[in-house]
Amino acid sequence: MNYRQLLSQRIQQVPPSGIRKFFDIVSDMKDAISLGVGEPDFVTPWNIREACIYSLEKGHTHYTSNWGLLELREEIALYLEHRFSTSYHPASEIVVTVGASEAIDLALRCLLEPGDEVLVPEPSYVSYMPNVVFAGGEAVGITTKAEEQFRLKPEAVLAKITPKTKALILPYPNNPTGAIMERADLEAIAEVLRGTDILVVSDEIYAELSYHGKHVSFASLPGMRERTIVINGFSKAFAMTGWRLGYAAGPEEIIQTMVKIHQYTMLCAPIMSQMAGLEALKSGFTDGYSQVEKMAKQYNQRRRIIVDAFNGLGLECFEPLGAFYCFPSIQRTGMTSDEFCEALLAEQKVAVVPGTAFGPSGEGFVRCSYASSIEKIQEAIKRIKIFMEYHLNA
Repeated sequence: MNYRQLLSQRIQQVPPSGIRKFFDIVSDMKDAISLGVGEPDFVTPWNIREACIYSLEKGHTHYTSNWGLLELREEIALYLEHRFSTSYHPASEIVVTVGASEAIDLALRCLLEPGDEVLVPEPSYVSYMPNVVFAGGEAVGITTKAEEQFRLKPEAVLAKITPKTKALILPYPNNPTGAIMERADLEAIAEVLRGTDILVVSDEIYAELSYHGKHVSFASLPGMRERTIVINGFSKAFAMTGWRLGYAAGPEEIIQTMVKIHQYTMLCAPIMSQMAGLEALKSGFTDGYSQVEKMAKQYNQRRRIIVDAFNGLGLECFEPLGAFYCFPSIQRTGMTSDEFCEALLAEQKVAVVPGTAFGPSGEGFVRCSYASSIEKIQEAIKRIKIFMEYHLNA
């Protein structure tokens, strides 16, 4: 059988993830150091793991509502209001999903008709553009620049809007650049959108990892709640990547439509993960989110070390103010992003991700995650220094 003719052409045209390629190589390479995968190196706090264990002992092994446990949605609503000044009704405006990634997919599938355009800032997370394509839409990239701290500019958004524009993805704090958007930046974007029917998918999964003041949710701006779907989850802030627990919050009619897709595909997030998430939020309120802030403080320490190190090596790196990534320029080496990453991995066993994995405008950059121990970061920097000295003096 000719599977290439039988399989969806739309899906076949989407390339495999540029992140996983290097991760798969590193997993089989002895003594390799990976700065590639965006996953906290912290283990999920014990009280959260214990809540999951206890829920199993109590026999909580059944389906939940398609929407997710109401008690969890109530805690999510309290969390969003307390931390980001956004108010949602837990019974009708919040859905619990299998990771924030599913929430993004649901949001796009419930919004898009064939040919609808979605504005996607780049460089940005590898899943946005493929998910737009999977939903039948057309992804329209908006280039952000290092000299502008990779912030999304209102004039750049305005220049890309057409009659086909249905939505804008707002990915801040940003993966891979570590860029943030402050209130004034977001207000400028909001001004462009006023008077339009353009919806916003605001991916705020790194909201707790902002090192320059408190994160501002786009939905908290005047008039923006009604057009915004807030995406968040437990993976980054609570070191719960493997639990696959996320959520979306937004206008009731949009969330209801997302639930319709969710109930026919995933049905519900695993109850054990939901019980763990419930403990994460409840304990967060009682301890003032000290566990979250403790991890964020350590990321911040690592951030300063790795950024200073790259700049010291002559690999110019703007200061990332959010998430746990830096995005140094490798242009002075004369290599492409792919060439740099492949050579560094082969010669020094250090894995970083080519900037092009996050869109064409990522050429000339690499993404490095500092969600690793300081010891591993320092060893990786030593190896990169050797690599640079060899190639610049060759």
